[in-house]
Amino acid sequence: MMPLIHERTFRIRHYECDAYGHVNHANYLRYMQETAFDASAAAGYDMARYDELGLMWLIRETNITYERPLRYNDTLTVKTWVADFHRVRSRRMYELRLNNGELAATAHTDWVLLNQQTQRPVTIPPEMRAAFFSEGPPEFPSRRDGFPEPPPPPHGRFTLRRTVEWRDLDPVQHVNNANYMAYLEECGVAVAAAHGWSMSRMMEAGFGIVARQYRIEYRRPALLDDELEITTWISDVKRATAVRHYTITRAADGELLARARVLWVWINLENGRPIRIPPHFIADFATNIAD
Repeated sequence: MMPLIHERTFRIRHYECDAYGHVNHANYLRYMQETAFDASAAAGYDMARYDELGLMWLIRETNITYERPLRYNDTLTVKTWVADFHRVRSRRMYELRLNNGELAATAHTDWVLLNQQTQRPVTIPPEMRAAFFSEGPPEFPSRRDGFPEPPPPPHGRFTLRRTVEWRDLDPVQHVNNANYMAYLEECGVAVAAAHGWSMSRMMEAGFGIVARQYRIEYRRPALLDDELEITTWISDVKRATAVRHYTITRAADGELLARARVLWVWINLENGRPIRIPPHFIADFATNIAD
């Protein structure tokens, strides 16, 4: 059962990097998405073909693990392939490597095939399944683990409100999946500042907080002018890591649009190595930490 494997190479541009000099977490998802579109086109299903068929893929879940930071002018190769098909869903795998072969990240995305007009899931056609596997798709698709349930939020959970702007949308007029990650990062910066730890204070103290793993489940699309409530709290505090949970709901009706689980690592900014979380930092966040 050999899947169609596709690769695309990117040169990291200066504006894709953040204040640490690293590629922003959300941009990894953008590289993956572009490579997935190319891979689908190589299998005979480009955007025009999907439009002819009245079909579209929508991401249901993203799971990415960051192995090392990317920096300006690095050359990155994204390798992708379809792992399996369920009735209406498909899992796509990714490896992101530097030109010296060093692994930068691994990921998978779960996609749902929709009817463009009704926005309802449809069964994946047999000819589409065959196009992505030279010898036919796996007979037994891999088992899906449900999104891990977070602990109940503490009384000190933090909520940020923001409105969906035109720049956040993609061509199907939904908030692009990578922009959800930008929302989460914005909320993470805001909750840190609210507890007395602005980004500038952390940098002055010589440490930073970087993501080791993001897992995001997309429930409903966010649309232009939707007012969102992004709520966050912490659990599983270890020596150098902690898990931050997020929910994104629509303020008008409380509908859950997305939720995320992010593993954060505290690092020394000079050498990039993990450090012990400063005890006074944890003390300042006590009300935001779940029991």
